[in-house]
Amino acid sequence: MKRTRRHHNWEFKQEAIAVVVEHSSSCAAAERSLGVSGTLIER
Repeated sequence: MKRTRRHHNWEFKQEAIAVVVEHSSSCAAAERSLGVSGTLIER
């Protein structure tokens, strides 16, 4: 079964960046807290 890709809006992406930058957390911790996987935060 083919999986569909999730598309995240601009606000979600800004929030994800803010979690890493403002709270000094790692990319892996931000991915877990936001429920995303892979390299979404690293990109």
